[in-house]
Amino acid sequence: MSDVQLKHIKKVYPNAEPSKAKNLKVTNEGVLAVQDFNLDIKDKEFIVLVGPSGCGKSTTLRMVAGLEDISGGELYIDGKLVNDVAPKDRDIAMVFQSYALYPHMSVYENMAFPLKIRGVDKAEIDKKVRAAAETLDITQYLERKPKALSGGQRQRVAIGRAIVREPKVLLMDEPLSNLDAKLRNQMRAEIIKLRQNINTTFIYVTHDQTEAMTLGDRIVIMKDGVVQQVGTPQEVFDHPANLFVSGFIGVPMMNYFDATLNENAGKYTVDVCGITVELSQEKCERLAKKGVKSQAVTLGVRPDHVSLCEKGVAGKVDVSEMMGPQVHLHLTVDGKDVIMIVPTQGKVFNYKTGDTVNITFTGDVCHVFSKEDESNLEW
Repeated sequence: MSDVQLKHIKKVYPNAEPSKAKNLKVTNEGVLAVQDFNLDIKDKEFIVLVGPSGCGKSTTLRMVAGLEDISGGELYIDGKLVNDVAPKDRDIAMVFQSYALYPHMSVYENMAFPLKIRGVDKAEIDKKVRAAAETLDITQYLERKPKALSGGQRQRVAIGRAIVREPKVLLMDEPLSNLDAKLRNQMRAEIIKLRQNINTTFIYVTHDQTEAMTLGDRIVIMKDGVVQQVGTPQEVFDHPANLFVSGFIGVPMMNYFDATLNENAGKYTVDVCGITVELSQEKCERLAKKGVKSQAVTLGVRPDHVSLCEKGVAGKVDVSEMMGPQVHLHLTVDGKDVIMIVPTQGKVFNYKTGDTVNITFTGDVCHVFSKEDESNLEW
């Protein structure tokens, strides 16, 4: 078993300057980099911590690794409290953004090193290194030095060095951020295949929401040291907990409109940009169950849920981007920037700057957020 539990974990930097804390909470103890982090990670689960720079995701990972002291709360690995257990005794391995390979050692020697310092038999080391190299398709590079490898190959070596130890938990801190876009796509696929071939629990940190959505069984979205939402990629995409999550997950990001939510006998409509949209029965039931009343709201609609129509909300074209099977139209609607995705389906679309188009959207794709606390009023 390789389950991990984080209970009310927090990290305080007592000597940090409050002026450099940006949006982090400052208490008498110091700057709170991570606040009340709670998460139960199942055996062999792939968890992704995602959020903007400075949100506390790497700090959380380093606390699990033992590279940062835990200021409060409890960390359990396989049911054992490990707050004060040394990193080498936690049975974890970590892959860093910078590869951290020894330049004077061959690929084979780099991968064998953690086993060698443990005193593992040479024959067993050879067996494990070659098995890991085969899994990662780097057998042909075993005699090379890191400087003779590409970025993607070096990252494979770093991953191989981690998995030869057969750790209970494999931690990965933005391992693909130094790679170009094509290599990142290839390595994402490699990591997906890797997790199917090794029996370990993954905790993966990234600021790239595409990595989070494609890799994670569940994703943990963080902001300013606070967990905003935990769920499957589909859950956080379809039902974002608040305005921040809705904007962070999804490319292009969600569109927002100032709107008025109207409630009448358990039925809800939204007045937005001069039109009235009836919310779906499912959404009405959720809002009614929470007792949501008529109020000013922020209405969110994803770009692929906005469509062209003959009569609707008028928008002026600012930019038209041809993206192959679709066109991304950047519009100004009621003084706000709006993006919509138009499938080309083999047609030629010649939208020019200054053109006027009419757009609409249906009530089953709208997200209603509170003006007061930015929470999703359905959830």
